[in-house]
Amino acid sequence: MRPLPLFISSVIAIALVFILNTQWVAPIPFGKFLSPQHGLWQNADPYDKDYNANLSFPQLKGKASVYFDDRMVPHVFADNDDDAYFIQGYLHAKFRLWQMDFQTRAASGRLSEIIGAKTLDYDRNQRRLGMVYAAERSLKEIEQDPESLAACNSYTAGVNAYIARLTDRTMPLEYKLLGYKPEKWNNLKSALFLKFMALDLAGYENDFESTNAKSVFSNADFNALYPIVMDSLDPIVPKGTHFDPPPKPLEIPATADSLYFNYKDSNSIEEQKPNPDNGSNNWAVAGSKTKSGAPILCNDPHLGLNLPSLWYEMQITTPSFNAYGVTFPGAPSIIIGFNDSIAFGFTNAMRDVRDYFPVKYKDESRKEYWFDSAWHPTSFRIEDIKIKGKPDMYDTVAYTNIGPVMYDESYTGGRNTNGSDYAVRWKAHDPSNELKVFYLLDRAKNYDDYLAAIKYLHTPGQNCIYASKRGDIAIWDQGEFPAKWYRQGDFVMPGGDSSYFWQYNIPQEQNPHLTDPERGFVSSANQMPTDTTYPYYLGGVYPAYRGFEINRRLSQMNNITTEDMMKLQTDNYNVFGEMAVPPLLANIRADELDADGKRFLDTLKNWNFRNDAGSYGTTIFVNLWDTLEHVVFDDEFATTRLKLPWPEESTLLDKILRKDTSFRFFDNINTSQTETFSDDVTAAFKRSVPLFRKLEKQNKLKWALFKDTRVLHLARLDALSRLHLDIGGGTNTINAANGQHGPSWRMVVQLSGETEAYGVYPGGQSGNPGSRYYDDFVDSWVNGKYYKLWVMKPSEALGRNVIYTMHFSPAGA
Repeated sequence: MRPLPLFISSVIAIALVFILNTQWVAPIPFGKFLSPQHGLWQNADPYDKDYNANLSFPQLKGKASVYFDDRMVPHVFADNDDDAYFIQGYLHAKFRLWQMDFQTRAASGRLSEIIGAKTLDYDRNQRRLGMVYAAERSLKEIEQDPESLAACNSYTAGVNAYIARLTDRTMPLEYKLLGYKPEKWNNLKSALFLKFMALDLAGYENDFESTNAKSVFSNADFNALYPIVMDSLDPIVPKGTHFDPPPKPLEIPATADSLYFNYKDSNSIEEQKPNPDNGSNNWAVAGSKTKSGAPILCNDPHLGLNLPSLWYEMQITTPSFNAYGVTFPGAPSIIIGFNDSIAFGFTNAMRDVRDYFPVKYKDESRKEYWFDSAWHPTSFRIEDIKIKGKPDMYDTVAYTNIGPVMYDESYTGGRNTNGSDYAVRWKAHDPSNELKVFYLLDRAKNYDDYLAAIKYLHTPGQNCIYASKRGDIAIWDQGEFPAKWYRQGDFVMPGGDSSYFWQYNIPQEQNPHLTDPERGFVSSANQMPTDTTYPYYLGGVYPAYRGFEINRRLSQMNNITTEDMMKLQTDNYNVFGEMAVPPLLANIRADELDADGKRFLDTLKNWNFRNDAGSYGTTIFVNLWDTLEHVVFDDEFATTRLKLPWPEESTLLDKILRKDTSFRFFDNINTSQTETFSDDVTAAFKRSVPLFRKLEKQNKLKWALFKDTRVLHLARLDALSRLHLDIGGGTNTINAANGQHGPSWRMVVQLSGETEAYGVYPGGQSGNPGSRYYDDFVDSWVNGKYYKLWVMKPSEALGRNVIYTMHFSPAGA
């Protein structure tokens, strides 16, 4: 944690720069912003701030207590579930209110209200994607389930109880900086937050870019550049597993060859996309492979690294359940964690569940659209977008039976849509109640309970991992996935013909899964869930190398301990580098390099394939590979101005390892001679040498300095962020810490008689930058250290682990 005086001076500097360089006008006078009684000074918590409190609220049914340990993790003990969720909402608001507010505003397309016109395109994108529409449909499902509704109502009441007692003095700093105040919470906001996560995890696709590529490359070249499976695949469900055929055959449209696979209308739409690297690692090892004889479950979801953190750690105990783990500020329940019987976690399934269809209207009124040889009425949703300092903007969005028309003549966002309109079909628009997943997992006692819980997970699809004190382990590639024929949805599909629509969902029992395998472990790292014998087209983009390395390591390990698992989670070994470097070195013609080139080549030769923070070889390899890809592909990609998907790194590596002489992209089409792979990699190394010299001169050749991992404040204010972290890892290592993306929560749980668990995330429990609990976990996360997770018992209320206590009671009690 940075010293308090430096923090205050930094915030003042930020505030002055922000005001002097923008048209910002706060709703409170600037003098009040700096007021010792009401302004930013009040957000600088004393180091020894007392969090003890006695609180009463009329919404409570009984008495409850919250015990904070030395990391400010709350241990909630309540007489009933409703009070527990009320207190969870209250604590989330107390420690993370602005984060909750900002994220749900971003989800619903309301940032322009507080930031201004520069976020208008973003807001329109969110609204035209139908984020609020999706949340409204989800909320209707929640309201039909009494348990989910009760949890949401209690949670919302707790958030609003905290908001009602806010004053100018206690208002979170970001509200003062941005000049607005919080509004009341509601259940729709919780549903919106979950849809925001669905967008982050199940919103990525390349439909338009792939359609462009199909108009540029031949069928053979397209499949060579964008194969559906990679050679190095070690799937979640082992190769050779038998799969039952579909309950009914998928009908490929009769016009597919002429209107889909040979579709020549190219589009140049550059969409706002989630991070394609939103993945994770999880695995569970059976007691037969552990030293204790008890299963161990591990999970580290890879997401954006932000302050305040995405996660808030806590324990919730009521007569009906006792769960510990991390929570989402904005929603009730423990999301990833364990209870007295089982542990559970998630990685992203990576499926493509978002497709686009052109829309043909009868006339300019857009009141009717063409579908299945008839005109059908269009519905409209008028979006009122408030813009700070400017009049409202009204955006009329058409809806067809496909979904919202995301792109039309009124909205291009600076993109070229060629005058066409496109509707989006996104699985997250379908009614679902994902909150029920976590509600049931928190209470699950066995495999049947776990399976019943995850069936509520529709979107985003996840690899749901499980282990129990009974000794069983399992993983399900779970979600409501459309059954697709080969490459269905990879390209923009004809919109007026229902034969191109999704025909049915893959039956639940046919979702890929693995239970108690003979090998003694289950795992996932976002690789493909199966090999190509699976009877449905998987779609999506699946990184192969973390999964390959995890399975290789777990296969070799026995007498496993929790310490072994923590070391594995933070391991920096780059298996992609292990595969790629030998053929690179064998083909670089060293005699053509200058003195510096030979020196850098020696560094690469001596690289141990570890992306450690102080490694020079990692930086050389990563940049050489990037340059090599451009040497191989740039000449062909430069033949068009259309935006094309860049080939996955596995594509080039597989061709190199196979010594595939039929891969024509090694030859430069702009020269008269025929280039070979040796020509390309030598040229790439020569081209990289000036960059290596520059990085060396700037003292940025060390991997951590080049990669520059940082945990950014949500408002992208550097002084409220943690920058230039000295951490290794990166793409293709189990420790997938990249620039602003990586392991957002590391957890290791041994399900012995008394649960033994460890965890850490790159942040802190408080969302207040003026608190010592704002970022106090970051250094431990960087250094690969974990905290032992204390599962408190009621008898320990007066123990030395408790540093603060909040007592809650009904009003008048």
